[in-house]
Amino acid sequence: MTNSQDRETLVSRLSEIDTSLLPPDGGDQYNRLIFESSPYLLQHATNPVDWHPWGQEAFDKARQLNKPVLVSIGYSTCHWCHVMEQESFEDPEVAEVINKLFVAIKVDREERPDIDNLYMAACQMVTGGGGWPLNVFLTPDKAPFHAATYMPRQTRGEMSGIITILTKLGAMWQTDRDKLLATGKELGDALVRLENSPSTAAEALSEQPLKDAYDRFMETFDHKRGGFGSAPKFPMPHNLSLLFHIARRFNLEAASTMAIKTLQHIRLGGMYDHIGFGMHRYSVDAFWRVPHFEKMLYDQALVVLAALDAYQSTKDAFFASLADQTLSYVLRDLTLPAGGFASGEDADTEGAEGIFYLWTPQQVEEVLGHQHATIFCNCYEISEEGNFEGSNIPRLEMDLKEWAQWFGTTTEELGPVLEDGRRKLFEARKTRIQPHRDDKVLVAWNGLTIAAMARTFSLLGHAEYLTAAIRAADFILSAMRDNQGRLLRRWRRGQAGIPAFLEDYAALILGLIELYQACFDSRYLAEALQLSKDMQKLFGSSDGIYYDTGTDAEKVLVRKRTLHDGAMVSGNAMAALGLLRIGSLTGDMALVDHVEKILLASSNQWTKVPTGSSQLLIALDMALSDRQILVITAPKNDPAALRMVTAARDAFRPNLMILWQTPNDTTLAELTPLVAGKVMQNGRATAYLCRGRTCLAPVTTEDQLVEQLNS
Repeated sequence: MTNSQDRETLVSRLSEIDTSLLPPDGGDQYNRLIFESSPYLLQHATNPVDWHPWGQEAFDKARQLNKPVLVSIGYSTCHWCHVMEQESFEDPEVAEVINKLFVAIKVDREERPDIDNLYMAACQMVTGGGGWPLNVFLTPDKAPFHAATYMPRQTRGEMSGIITILTKLGAMWQTDRDKLLATGKELGDALVRLENSPSTAAEALSEQPLKDAYDRFMETFDHKRGGFGSAPKFPMPHNLSLLFHIARRFNLEAASTMAIKTLQHIRLGGMYDHIGFGMHRYSVDAFWRVPHFEKMLYDQALVVLAALDAYQSTKDAFFASLADQTLSYVLRDLTLPAGGFASGEDADTEGAEGIFYLWTPQQVEEVLGHQHATIFCNCYEISEEGNFEGSNIPRLEMDLKEWAQWFGTTTEELGPVLEDGRRKLFEARKTRIQPHRDDKVLVAWNGLTIAAMARTFSLLGHAEYLTAAIRAADFILSAMRDNQGRLLRRWRRGQAGIPAFLEDYAALILGLIELYQACFDSRYLAEALQLSKDMQKLFGSSDGIYYDTGTDAEKVLVRKRTLHDGAMVSGNAMAALGLLRIGSLTGDMALVDHVEKILLASSNQWTKVPTGSSQLLIALDMALSDRQILVITAPKNDPAALRMVTAARDAFRPNLMILWQTPNDTTLAELTPLVAGKVMQNGRATAYLCRGRTCLAPVTTEDQLVEQLNS
C-alpha cells in the first residue's frame, strides 16, 4: 500500500470522491486510483499494490527513488485482466514485491489508446505477440526494456510466475542496469524508427489494391463456416463491408458470398447472444461456436453497418433483423440516461466467464415447460452433456427454415414458438447477476454507434434509433468539449476529460454525416464540417497521414500514426472516408483532395497488409467512384420526397449521398453551393441527381429517379 505520508495525503483528499465510485467493500484499503474515473482503474483501487495513474508524478517518483516502472494496461471488461488481478494484484506477497522494486502504474487502454498502442508495439517486438493484460517495464524516461502479457501467479511449464519475473528484473536493475538501459534505448529507438521510416507513396490511385485484397481474402476464407483463417476468429465487420464494395465494383459475386456467409454463421453461432441479442467479442474456435463473452460497443456498431450493407446488397430480411436486434441490445443495455452509450459489458459474472449466458435443459424446462423446452433445446443445441464446460451456449446449427423442415412444419409456425421461448428465457435471465457494465462514454465508439443508429433508421425506419442517435450526438457536442471547443475523449458520471484522439474526431464526423443523412438537420452537417477543419489542424502532417494524437497532447516517446485496422478501425481510415463524404456534400474540394493525399501516402500499408486495411480500401473505392449527390428540394417530411429518398436507398449505392433543401431555408445554402438554383418544379418535391460536376434534369417521382440512378 502507500507509505504513511502518501496515506495522509490521500485521507485529506477523500472529500473529493463521489462515493458512488468507491469499489464495494473497499474499507480503508485504497491506493491513488480511488480518485480516478476509469472503471478499470477503480477496479484496482483497493489492491495492495501502490498503483499510480499514468502521469508525470509517477515517473518523477521513479527517478527520485531510482526504480524502474511497471505499467500494467487493460480494460474493465477484460477476462484475463480480472484473472491476473485476482491471482496477483490482490495478493499481498506479489504486491510487496512490486511496491519494493517498482513504481507501479495502471492504464485503461480504452481511455489512453496512445499509450496502449505504443507499448503494444514494444511487446510485439519483444515477444512476437500481444494482448491484454499488457505489462511493460520501463525506465523512468518511459523507454521499455521488457514486456509481457498475462503472467501467472505461479510458474506453469515454460511460463515463469510473476514473482520470479519481478524479482529477476528488480535484481537486474540493481546489478546490471546498463544492460536494461541499453535494451530500453534499443527498443525506444526501434519504435521511433518504425514511426519515422519513410514511406513510398503511390503515384496514382488505382483499383489494383482492391483486387489484391480480394485475392488475399479468398486465400484465407473458410468456405465451410465463414470467416478467415483458423481459430480464434474475430468478426472484423469492416472486412465484410469492404467485400460488398469489391463485389459491386468488379461484379464479383464470390466477394459478397464471403461476407454473407460469414455474417450468417456469426449470427447463428455462439458468437451472438440468442437470448438478449448483441455480439460477443470473438470466437475461440473456428466454427463461431464458443465466444469470448465480453460485449464491446464498437463491435455492435460495426456489425450493424456490415449487416446493413448486406441488406442493401441482397434485400434479405435476415440482415435487417441482425441490425435491428443488435441495436435493440444497445438501446436496452448500453444507453445511459445522459444520452451517450456505455463502452461494453464484462465477460465474467460470479467469478466465472460466461456464466450469465449459459443454460441447462433443466433451466430451460423450468421456464418453458417440457414440450416447449424440448423444441427450444433441439433448435438451440442445449443438451444434457453440454457444449461448454458442462452447460450450454445457445446456438443454431441450422437456420429457421431448415429447422422448420426438420420438424415438418413451417417457419410461420415455428418462428413464433422460438421467439416466445426466447422472450421468456430473457425475462428469466434478468434474475441472474448482471455482467459489469463499463459506463464510460468514449467519443470514437459513440461516433460509430451514432452512424449505425442513424443508418438503421434511414434504411429500416425505426424512429427509436434516430432519437437515440440525436441524443448521443447532442450529448457529445455539449458535454464532451472543453471551453475552447476541443473534443474530450472520455465522459463518466459528469466528468469529461482526456484530449480526444484522431479516432474520436474521425468517428464522430462519420456519425454526424450519417445523422444528417437520416434527419437532414443541417446543424449536424455544420458540426461535421467544423470538426473536419479542427481535425486537420490538430492531427495533420506534411505527407497527409494524420497523427493519432493532437498537437496539444502528451507525447509518449514518439507521436504515432496508425493505418492498420484492428478490431477498431484506424483513425486515418475513418478520417479519409469522412473527409471524402463531407467534402463531397459541401463542395469543399480541398477536403476531397486531402483524401487522395492520405490514400497515396498509405499505399505501403495496403500493399503489405491488404486485409488489415479494409477501411482505407473502402475509402479508396469511394475515391475512385463518381460521387453522386442527390439534392432533394421539398418541404420537411414531404411524402413524395420521402418516397424518392427511400427509392434511392433501395440498393447498395455507397457513393450516393443526399442533401435536402427546404424552401426559404438558407442554412444549408451557407454550407454547400450544391443546392444553389435547385428549386421545386411546379410546386412538387423535386430531385436533382448530380454526378461529379454534372447534374441531370430534375425529376419529381421515384420511378424517374430510379431510372436515372440505374442509367
